[in-house]
Amino acid sequence: MNAPGLARTYSMSIVGIEGHLVDVETYAGSGLVAFTLVGLLDTSVREARDRVRAAFESCGLDVLDQRITVNLSPAGIPKSGSAFDLAIAASVALATGLVSPLAFEDTVIIGELALDGSIQPVRGVLPAVLAARSRGVRRVIVPTACAREASLVSGIEAVPFAHLADLIAWAGGEAVKAPFHGRLDIDSRTGAAHAEHAVDMSDVRGQPEAVAAMEVAAAGGHHVFLLGEPGSGKTMLASRLPTILPDLDPDTALVTTSLHSVAGLVPAGLQLLTRPPLQAPHHSVTMPALIGGGSRSLAPGAASLAHGGVLFLDEATEFAPSVLDSLREPLESGRIHLHRSGVQATYPAAFQLVMASNPCPCGGGRGGRGCSCSSLNRRRYLSRLSGPLLDRMDIRIDMHTPSRADMATGAAQDSASIRQRVCEARERARHRLRDTPWVTNAQLPGAWIRRCSGIAPDLVEQIDRLVEAGRASMRGADRMLRLAWTLADLEGTKSVTLDHIVAAEQLRNGSDHRE
Repeated sequence: MNAPGLARTYSMSIVGIEGHLVDVETYAGSGLVAFTLVGLLDTSVREARDRVRAAFESCGLDVLDQRITVNLSPAGIPKSGSAFDLAIAASVALATGLVSPLAFEDTVIIGELALDGSIQPVRGVLPAVLAARSRGVRRVIVPTACAREASLVSGIEAVPFAHLADLIAWAGGEAVKAPFHGRLDIDSRTGAAHAEHAVDMSDVRGQPEAVAAMEVAAAGGHHVFLLGEPGSGKTMLASRLPTILPDLDPDTALVTTSLHSVAGLVPAGLQLLTRPPLQAPHHSVTMPALIGGGSRSLAPGAASLAHGGVLFLDEATEFAPSVLDSLREPLESGRIHLHRSGVQATYPAAFQLVMASNPCPCGGGRGGRGCSCSSLNRRRYLSRLSGPLLDRMDIRIDMHTPSRADMATGAAQDSASIRQRVCEARERARHRLRDTPWVTNAQLPGAWIRRCSGIAPDLVEQIDRLVEAGRASMRGADRMLRLAWTLADLEGTKSVTLDHIVAAEQLRNGSDHRE
């Protein structure tokens, strides 16, 4: 039980997508009237002092006419944002005897206060509720606007409130709702963005080889590099890759939704994100915007928001080389580690990377047909993509503008048909890898795939000859073996054959883009 004048409530601080329990301790005592907040707080948390004061006064409550000190502990955990407002107000209400002493037992409180006492939505509710449940918390209080997001987590009671006066009354106190003049009532349907036209792989015409290569990429989770002249369909093809990917598994769906929640990108009427996301940042993107971070908070970047889905970099040669190379580590580990002074955060970033580029600065085509670039200029242009980054791309596709005959040949396959085959191939891989920690071929370590995956030693030796001849790196050889297994899974065969090895080499190398 709280001592007279001393009270404690609980809230959550989100660092990365991990929630840390924060004690909100309040002491109300005698002395000069003051309202002090301490505990490694950023500016937005310190401003809670004014929001809480105005909210109490708007509810007809004079509880801040004494010396009040609020401590958010542990002090070593950074605290930012406005999500602590409601927990601070609840703690003050407890310390001043405004509500029942047991009102907020075993409860985590999350929410921002407006000046009229209304409770506003905040970012990161989903990871906060997940963290509270993992610590055995029985109940969480959230803004009404975030109730649907909180309800995605089972095993914990989510109690929504729209106004501080409602919370005070629920906790055994008395408060009034003052009218707030000058409201702007907006029909939520008016502000809602129109649903985008559903894209489908059948929109891609005259590119059967490229579509087949994207099917392989989807089946194994492989990265893709598209090289071709303008108008050849690179962007159209890449933007439709998510349509042939399987739904996210439940764990990945929770993580992906949590990332979007922390970034403040959850849609109205949130449902769990079950489809693979697509992130396509502009080539002027900065490194913090791509991999996360920033001067004021460690926010997730586009690479993390693409977790479980696709990160598409169109006009890849126009990106800053240092920005592109920052992706090399997450491409290997599937995670991004951010370090700033006094704080660290780790974000999941297991995505499929698709890069697209013209073959030269003028974009007129390779070696002719309107191209005015010298061979030196073409090499310089593509050299903006570093060798180590290109070496991490499993599939390279040369694309050319289809002719009229190409466009008229055969009916294009729709995404549903391709996705069905992709799901079947992934299920075969999952069954084959059931006793391992991996679920897709793209995740397999090189040493394991050589010794334990069942590929015949003579086929592995054939791949190694490419390394000896300087036609592949050791990483590239391992990626060819992964591709070979994906091709076998798509065919439904139980072992890798020479044909799969040859096809994997062709998918991996394409044409020599450097020469």
